[in-house]
Amino acid sequence: MEFNKNLFWDVQVETLDLEKHARFIIERVVSRGNRQDWQLLKRVYGKERIRDEAVRIRSLDKKTVSFLSVYLGLEKAEFRCCS
Repeated sequence: MEFNKNLFWDVQVETLDLEKHARFIIERVVSRGNRQDWQLLKRVYGKERIRDEAVRIRSLDKKTVSFLSVYLGLEKAEFRCCS
């Protein structure tokens, strides 16, 4: 995995599985990642998978939700963290 290891400071990066831990990885990257992390996230998961997982995340800050709602073309109320 080429994501910035600082995003996953509290877990063993070697144990992360891109499929099994997709929501966790997406949450970290959209909330705390840099531009390179975001570009890699889009290559690994694609916009549809990012959307499917992002709407299920329980906790996102307002700025991230605002960005994702515009990028994904969703209403803020569609995110679990805002309903």
